[in-house]
Amino acid sequence: GASDGQEVLRRGCISPQTNDPTSFDFTGGLPTAGDHSDVVAANHIITVLTVTWCEQGSAAEAFYFWIVASDSKHIQLLRQASLPAIGTYIWNEKVVLIGGDSMRTDMASQANVDVTYSYLDQDWS
Repeated sequence: GASDGQEVLRRGCISPQTNDPTSFDFTGGLPTAGDHSDVVAANHIITVLTVTWCEQGSAAEAFYFWIVASDSKHIQLLRQASLPAIGTYIWNEKVVLIGGDSMRTDMASQANVDVTYSYLDQDWS
């Protein structure tokens, strides 16, 4: 029979994010900084609720935030967004991802930035 599915609120964090792209992990685990191989699992719908970047190295930074869609197209969400020294940037726009999609972030230069995120995982497997 068909699954009723489940919906779970989760969070993740990357520490420290530097100038090596990292993909967000949507399995309830924590991403490894510099690993960009994580993708949304089949039969899952991910709704990203918020992402926060917090600069820890006392130096102004610029960062990138994008999606690699399941068809390999890169969709920029933020490109060279400014992050002040010891500052915080909060993304509150909802982003929906489906199986095979990947969401990534990267700093423009060597940096020390903490990234936290929250999301809803709808599991239809």
